[in-house]
Amino acid sequence: MKSIVFTGGGSAGHVTPNLALIARLKEQGWSVDYIGSADGIEKSIIEETGIRFHPISSGKLRRYFDLKNIKDPFKVLKGVADAYRVIRKLKPNAVFSKGGFVSVPVVVAGWMNRVPVIIHESDMTPGLANKLSVPFAARVCVTFPETARHLRGGKAEYTGLPIRDEMLRGNPAKGRDICNFHKQKPVLFVMGGSLGSRVINEAVRGGLERLLERFQVVHLCGKGNLDPALTRVRGYRQFEYVSGELPDLLAMADVVVSRSGSTSIFEFLSLKKPMLLVPLTRNASRGDQILNAESFRAQGYSEVMEEESMNAETLAEALFQLYADRDVYVERMSRHSNQDSIASIIRLIEATAR
Repeated sequence: MKSIVFTGGGSAGHVTPNLALIARLKEQGWSVDYIGSADGIEKSIIEETGIRFHPISSGKLRRYFDLKNIKDPFKVLKGVADAYRVIRKLKPNAVFSKGGFVSVPVVVAGWMNRVPVIIHESDMTPGLANKLSVPFAARVCVTFPETARHLRGGKAEYTGLPIRDEMLRGNPAKGRDICNFHKQKPVLFVMGGSLGSRVINEAVRGGLERLLERFQVVHLCGKGNLDPALTRVRGYRQFEYVSGELPDLLAMADVVVSRSGSTSIFEFLSLKKPMLLVPLTRNASRGDQILNAESFRAQGYSEVMEEESMNAETLAEALFQLYADRDVYVERMSRHSNQDSIASIIRLIEATAR
């Protein structure tokens, strides 16, 4: 039996594409293990699936000054040792990394064990973790064709982003049952990333009365961000985070407002959901979400609103216009080439595995 080790974490966007590949590989008889951080979001997501999870030490890789930068390199080194022992014991045919700071020790440990490593970059430009990982990788899968020019060595392979099969099988009737919604009013789906977004949450709740005149609203607000005062508001449902319910909630949605992490926006694209994207600012990120959002706007898949210009009024106006023009966005998204990214990446894994 062929075996593979997956890694990736720090946010749901670094985990869910792995789940899409894992499901297909298990169908083909592969044995799968997952290495991640002991306290990261990946641990709970992976353990829910029954996949063997191996926790390691991990330190965050920061581009800014922080006193934690002094001790975190030692955590990374310990993570390399932890991952080295796990990989040496498992003897996998390949290691697949989706990125995030926890992935670097695993990639290095795979290389040290002479196991072929394949990494995947979701964003337009490589993140710091993947930049550090590229020299140790045999191949690099990219979501945007433009990303290849940022990678040296001829390792880049345009595969697109793997989308979980279950995301395409959502049931809108189940979504309405979960939220106690009806069919007579359209649904607005709000998501600020797996950790939530204070700015989006405040703008939605500040304009909720006006939004509810046009929409029913399902709001994924992030851990610890529920507002008890809004629990009984008719036509509004809030969740900290959802997993198995997500396909059904998205299936019933008519328009979406979201951050512009690549995993989420490509899922919206595959489902043909008109989007209003609110990327993280350059002060809060390396600017990858801005590039992702502008690429989708240029292709006619979304509108973009800068965080600095968003408030309850501007958000409501933009969403009303997006809904009015929804058929135009759906038609453009229908022309998108939906290559089978899962099949492309698995062919690459099979060709690269020792």
